[in-house]
Amino acid sequence: MTHIEKTPSLTTAQQALPSRFGAASTAEEVAAGIDLTGKVAIVTGGYSGIGLETSRVLRAAGAEVVVPARDPARARAALAQVDGVQVEPMDLIDPASVDAFAQRFLASGRVLHILVGNAGIMATPLRRDARGYEAQFATNHLGHFQLTARLWSALVAAGGARVVSLSSRGHRFSPVVFDDLHFAHRPYEPFAAYGQSKTANVLFAVELDRRGRAEGVRAFAVHPGRIVDTGLAKHLDQETLRAAGSVDAQGRPVRDPARQLKTVPQGAATTVWCATGEQLAGRGGVYCENVDISPLVEDEEAWKADESAPGVLPYAVDPEAAARLWEVSERLTA
Repeated sequence: MTHIEKTPSLTTAQQALPSRFGAASTAEEVAAGIDLTGKVAIVTGGYSGIGLETSRVLRAAGAEVVVPARDPARARAALAQVDGVQVEPMDLIDPASVDAFAQRFLASGRVLHILVGNAGIMATPLRRDARGYEAQFATNHLGHFQLTARLWSALVAAGGARVVSLSSRGHRFSPVVFDDLHFAHRPYEPFAAYGQSKTANVLFAVELDRRGRAEGVRAFAVHPGRIVDTGLAKHLDQETLRAAGSVDAQGRPVRDPARQLKTVPQGAATTVWCATGEQLAGRGGVYCENVDISPLVEDEEAWKADESAPGVLPYAVDPEAAARLWEVSERLTA
């Protein structure tokens, strides 16, 4: 990959296009008329929630879909109704496992057109990997960073590839705290750790796009919306979910896409659009939601008070922070 410039800049403005779609659009609607025959896609976490719907829709459009999974048996069972998806073992928090998966894929001789970093964990109790790294940062960011780096030659060989990094409005909980990434010196707070990892997912897309665009590799970060029935919220109790307005008094998911409260098919729509949408040709390095490019947040307090307002905080798309995170991530993943 190319060296870091002294004054990196955004490759595409954070401004709505607008697209033909909206908050209530589904992944199937976004993919209608798109032919992915002959294309190869890898979807991490592609056997549950948004990832499963992403795998299903990409496969239905003709793509060859590979799903790396920490529990291959569970993944195969979940994907039983999606014909032709290949399941391979891989654990994002285990560097050797990531390398082994990438080596197997490269040895197959296939090129890679779409890489979706969908897998993730949220607001977990403090846990560290074998290297001592905080688990949310290690899983959500470093695992995908390492996977992308190891698969780089296959992405370049595609002659036009897209990498989609699943972030979240949760990036509002924290910037990347470079001085203490792994909570060695500050009290651990589950949502701060989650927010840091989600900010890292956006910064990763910013810098990856800047480095990859000359070789035909474009990158996007995605906020899918608030979807509680995906397994991601398993560490949150019902009281927390009710307070956030995500479930009703009976514990049932609230559906209101205008307020980012979406179904799984609606949640997968922006991922599929970033992976396949013709409107994004020649663009990249942007944070997207509601099947469009999000605006930059100008009034942070007003934005945080309005869960329906689209937008990305400036620190999450700061090119200098993105370049710094890349260098740090290279060191952390060797």
